[in-house]
Amino acid sequence: MTPWYHPDWFHPELLRGFEWENKHYLYGIPFIILLFILRWLFNLRFRQHLDVAFLKANIKGSGSSWLRFLPDIFLFISITLILVALARPQKSNEQVEKYSEGIDIMLILDTSGSMKMEDFKPNRLEAAKEVARNFIKGRFKDRIGMVVFAGEAYSLSPLTTDYKLLHTLIRDIKFGMIPADGTAIGSSLAVGVNRLVESRSKSKVVILLSDGENNAGNIDPNTAADLANDNDIKIYSIGMGKDGMVPFGKNFFGQTQYVQSQLDETNLREIAKIGQGKYFRATDENALEEIFRKIDAYEKSEIKETRFKDTRDFYPVYLKWAVCFLLVWLLLKSSFMSNVLED
Repeated sequence: MTPWYHPDWFHPELLRGFEWENKHYLYGIPFIILLFILRWLFNLRFRQHLDVAFLKANIKGSGSSWLRFLPDIFLFISITLILVALARPQKSNEQVEKYSEGIDIMLILDTSGSMKMEDFKPNRLEAAKEVARNFIKGRFKDRIGMVVFAGEAYSLSPLTTDYKLLHTLIRDIKFGMIPADGTAIGSSLAVGVNRLVESRSKSKVVILLSDGENNAGNIDPNTAADLANDNDIKIYSIGMGKDGMVPFGKNFFGQTQYVQSQLDETNLREIAKIGQGKYFRATDENALEEIFRKIDAYEKSEIKETRFKDTRDFYPVYLKWAVCFLLVWLLLKSSFMSNVLED
């Protein structure tokens, strides 16, 4: 801690770094300067002059005559420092603690071959990964897990608040990571629900994203949805893709190929209904982003803040300086300096 008598207390950077509780007192400093200037001009104009019997050419000035200004300078500095002290220079250290009960969320993502279709850019899977990453960025203290599936379901991540890990895992999701092709919606939902069954969170959610009907796995989607409902797990299902001819890679000659796409929404609608959630249909990237924004708004946990503010006053430093300058002024004003002749 710098002692009060150290000159560093007048360093411009230190003064600029203060917070001023009563900043309006600082506006009085220019008026004090003006007052002293007017006082000096008044004395210069109306003070008594001594008649001396010397020719003007023979009168010489003396440097000691400037000493008469010292008392006024010390008084001005003292009053200025009093105003600085009254302005109450402070420094605050504020800490904010955020906490939330949090929500447990399982993201279930389809990686089957049909997700290569390019009605989303660059394809359905990459578009789904991007909105999943953005969704995770907007969460706070929520535990999120990942399940990927094709012909089989695979738990990619348990429930975690390590969002950096989740971003890495999502980045590495690719076609072929599950050898068996197909769309095992029922199995993937069962794996996700199984991860949430032991959760003690007040709110448990599954977000299932797929572009096909259940044609693989050994668990019926409705059975898995019933299990979710029995454990108070809400299901949001999202159907991806346009109906009709959609681009699907390029042929040998570099020309874009088109294939027929038809989304069977029956399973996805039914499991959302059983799971007390909602079904959405996304036909392009913007629609998919909007769906995740809605889900994000539906399942937003309350975030509470506790603020701690430690404020330290530094006005005593400048008040001590002011008293010192005032004492010097009291000593000087009764000394010879106040009566030094100008010429």
